[in-house]
Amino acid sequence: MKIDGTIGFDPTGISAAARRLEAAGYDGVWAPETGRDPFLPLAIAAEATERIELATGIAVAFARNPMTLAMASNDLHQLSKGRFILGLGSQIKPHITKRFSMPWSHPAPRMRELILAIRAIWKSWETGGALDFRGDFYTHTLMTPFFNPGPNPYGNPKILLAAVGEHMAEVAGEAGDGLLVHPFTTARYLREISLPALERGAARAGKTRGDLTVALPGFVVTGATEHEMVAHAKAAKAQLAFYGSTPAYRPVLELHGWGELQSELHARSKRGEWEEMGELVDDEVLEAFAVVAPPERVATAVLERFSGLVDRFSFYAALPAPDMAEVIATFTR
Repeated sequence: MKIDGTIGFDPTGISAAARRLEAAGYDGVWAPETGRDPFLPLAIAAEATERIELATGIAVAFARNPMTLAMASNDLHQLSKGRFILGLGSQIKPHITKRFSMPWSHPAPRMRELILAIRAIWKSWETGGALDFRGDFYTHTLMTPFFNPGPNPYGNPKILLAAVGEHMAEVAGEAGDGLLVHPFTTARYLREISLPALERGAARAGKTRGDLTVALPGFVVTGATEHEMVAHAKAAKAQLAFYGSTPAYRPVLELHGWGELQSELHARSKRGEWEEMGELVDDEVLEAFAVVAPPERVATAVLERFSGLVDRFSFYAALPAPDMAEVIATFTR
């Protein structure tokens, strides 16, 4: 299992942060897209590091188009000398239509087509052949030599797709190179829902689970003292409540018999009761979603829960974290 870190958008400290992560022994680093662009810090990190893999976790796919994604990814793959991974996610309809002012329809088929279009663009650059992609959502039929960067000496980056529902997980297996698991998941949901869907999609493309990468930014609750453990658990419950209020994530709770919790969280979110929502997440729910352990037990607990299920694990960035250098050193590779 590879262990990854996360890099933020500190204009004065991106290079130093990337070097620290590499020195600590991380295998990869993910840059999220929240209030910042995920590609820019990775360009800086590429110049500051030599070994660590660099990934968007995630880039909002439907806020862009296949050509812009193909270009940014191609450039980062070359800048990093073949270390870039394109992590894509759909986001949800209100953000795409109201925040980005972009179209939304049929998310799983649209995502499948977007990935295929990116691959068609890369192939045109690699071979010099005509670009002729015609789909239901995207059409790319023009590529002149002036706008063709030519073949990438490091090949094409892998594409991992974020998914919660089965349809998007199938797309990850069929059109992508693997699955970027949403942090709002459990080992049971992975085993019974997400991975079988991923494998169904892979089978349609003549691939197996062994051909794919599964990456999880997982919830970890830890701390050196009881006070820290309590504080970190409270933060995790608040974040789980936020995710749980989203109707699209209800199936994860329903699998465990917690569907009514989603209804209550959603109702409270509509009333703006964000602080109170975390109190609805009890310890049983917390421990289903999060690895809860003191720092010296984190590595063992992560491996016990997710070994054989995921290929890459990172610490969910929105939560307090242990001394990562010490934790990374305890993982068995």
